[in-house]
Amino acid sequence: MTTTAEENKRIARRVVEEVVERGNLDAIDEIYTEDAVEHTPVGDFSGHEEITEGFELTLGAFSDYTVTVDDVIAEGDTVAVRLTERGTHDGEFMGIDPTGREFEIRTMAFLRLENGKVAEWWVQPDNLGLMRQLGVVDPPGE
Repeated sequence: MTTTAEENKRIARRVVEEVVERGNLDAIDEIYTEDAVEHTPVGDFSGHEEITEGFELTLGAFSDYTVTVDDVIAEGDTVAVRLTERGTHDGEFMGIDPTGREFEIRTMAFLRLENGKVAEWWVQPDNLGLMRQLGVVDPPGE
């Protein structure tokens, strides 16, 4: 099944709208290929079970976590997405105890689709900005 650029954009938005915003982790089975891989700064998550666990870690660390899709560009089987992530750090995240601090960061993501499903996802959040806003890393000059 070949999908158009517009269909691929819709699939990328579905990850954000259904999985992140609605917390519908069951949708991962529909949206991702069985052997899909998410490449993240903290490691790779392979297959539905690990990808679900990755989303659970984030959603558990930031109970009011939201993602806004700022831009989506698609060509062939690749979709580029510019996102804004926001939330309050009220659960453990990457070994960091809850700080209660709010954050807002920009993230770039690239998705590769196969037969109308996400096969690979590369995500590059502004982790330094996140760590600064959580108070884990001091801003320059301090």
